[in-house]
Amino acid sequence: MFFDRQTPDEQEHYIKLLQVVGSLSNLFSESKTPYLYYRAAENIFCKALNANNLARGDISFDAFKGDTGIGLKTFVHGNGKKFEKIAEFNKDIEKFRHLNEEDTMRKIAELRNNRIAATERAHGTSKMIYHLVTRKDGRFEIHEEEMHYIDMNTLKLDKKKTTDKNIFFKDKYAHYKFYIAKSTLYKQFICSNPITSFEVDILDNPFSFLLSDENKKYYVVHEEEQFEQVYLPLYSARSGKVEEKSGLNQWNAGGRDRHEDEVYIPIPSWIHRQFEGFFPYNRHTDEKEPFTLVLPDGKELDAKVCQSGGKGFMTNPNRELGHWILRTILEIPVGQLVTYGDLDRVGIDSVLITKLDDYRFKINFASKGSYMDFEEEFKN
Repeated sequence: MFFDRQTPDEQEHYIKLLQVVGSLSNLFSESKTPYLYYRAAENIFCKALNANNLARGDISFDAFKGDTGIGLKTFVHGNGKKFEKIAEFNKDIEKFRHLNEEDTMRKIAELRNNRIAATERAHGTSKMIYHLVTRKDGRFEIHEEEMHYIDMNTLKLDKKKTTDKNIFFKDKYAHYKFYIAKSTLYKQFICSNPITSFEVDILDNPFSFLLSDENKKYYVVHEEEQFEQVYLPLYSARSGKVEEKSGLNQWNAGGRDRHEDEVYIPIPSWIHRQFEGFFPYNRHTDEKEPFTLVLPDGKELDAKVCQSGGKGFMTNPNRELGHWILRTILEIPVGQLVTYGDLDRVGIDSVLITKLDDYRFKINFASKGSYMDFEEEFKN
């Protein structure tokens, strides 16, 4: 599917890095099953196979490369039939809290599908897979399977298994479990036919390896370059709404003729104070310098902080950013006001801005509530 299409060098490098990390398992436990932290698995996958890492965005894909979106999982193999978490819906709980089991199942399937669709549109992908690293005694296995939308036409509640804690259901592709208390969706993965399998030699004394010159050959023990990041809301942080004449509805503001795709993304004033110098903008003089904004699919746009006090940023021409958000991601008809409900429908209400250098930034969507969590953590 995906792994087989990578170059032999990439495949070899990927396997070697997994073996190196697995060999350090005695740092964490004395089990014969090698340990692999999921964040390490994500970073190794993207480094070795030259994929784009999306894990921080908390969206339907953990990575993408070319036209393929990828969900990454690692877990103990067991009997090869494992339910693993694929989505959380804590921020959507009011949509299904009072529904019966059948309606809850359908609402969760709808929410899941809407999220996948928005993620596909944002990254321009046409294929979706799960890439799995399962762990057995002394070895790893790599499995892959297609990632499907939940098929609404064949969706069926499993009444025999369903309890007051878990709702079990299935479609023509897979079996699912919804854990009610945590609003978490699990999918059953069937891992019976590995793409490849390889041994992992767990070191008796991993500390000696970490202190040796040999470890310098591997990325996993090198300090990774860290990028500054901020979350921005796609709504007014003050009112909690998408205002009718600003932000994503800037096209509807008066004063002059405006293009139907004119928008800007709000920048709350505290971000300029708390993260001073993040954007090429001087809050003391209100001086603004242009920068490059990189979309998830790699397209580059000219952008600039806009308005007095640096209240937002827009692209030049501003219709470029607006068309991408309004027409491609949200699929809003021309002339229709954007509401918070439109963001809620696809499970996103924020963007993650990553500073690649002083004049180059990357943008990606983030799940609902991401900006609020960011504000709670960093706003003084």
